[in-house]
Amino acid sequence: MQEHLKIALIQTDLVWENSKKNRKHLKEKIESLSQEIDLIVLPEMFSTGFTMNVNDVAEPMDGKTIEWMKKRAYNTNAAIVGSLVISENNKFYNRLLFVEPSGEIEYYDKRHRFALSGEDKVYSAGSTKLIIDYKGWKICPLVCYDLRFPVWARNTEDYDVLIYVANWPKPRILAWDTLLKARAIENMCYCIGVNRVGIDEDQNEFSGNSAAYDVLGNAISNIKPNKEQIEVVALERNHINFYRNKLKFLEDKDAFSLL
Repeated sequence: MQEHLKIALIQTDLVWENSKKNRKHLKEKIESLSQEIDLIVLPEMFSTGFTMNVNDVAEPMDGKTIEWMKKRAYNTNAAIVGSLVISENNKFYNRLLFVEPSGEIEYYDKRHRFALSGEDKVYSAGSTKLIIDYKGWKICPLVCYDLRFPVWARNTEDYDVLIYVANWPKPRILAWDTLLKARAIENMCYCIGVNRVGIDEDQNEFSGNSAAYDVLGNAISNIKPNKEQIEVVALERNHINFYRNKLKFLEDKDAFSLL
């Protein structure tokens, strides 16, 4: 069991529906990391931007972007997580991939599709929550709009880290800031959110506001809005154990099950 987990948050602009350029740009950012990292977090739909044009951009599970993720993970000896558009069995998914240096892949299909943009008409919803055991840490990765639904994220599995990858627009960024902190506090876990910056083809503006919070809701990152930036945060197991044992809030949680 590893006592510390170093996570690189990559807040970046994205080139609209151009996987090749986005992979090149992100490769340069990943290669700029000057210290050993355990996990690299990329935004939602990091290879294309948040698009409904699935027929133009969707890839299979053995496509170029997943091969790229496997190569980056192997070369950096760090896991990589982010979502992209996946085509499978004649359906399309906003699929989060967690790729380990060994090449092992776990994935989560976004459950809450963003109806305001028509995502629910294009993408199939996931139905299974994913908990990853990585280096002795239990990680729950979710995608963007999932952040608004606390029941889905409720820490019934005693996970240590909650991660959101996103394309969350600037006009509603207060909700992003507030809910990330709330998810950390209510679940007594580290909560990390990585959001893109820039303006997409539909003139949606993104300010980033990527952040990391400890189990008490204290910010442990200092990423500036509206600019590309990489920040490395170090998570401490002792921090989780100390406050969970002292405060015991999770022991009082309500029992429930989702249909």
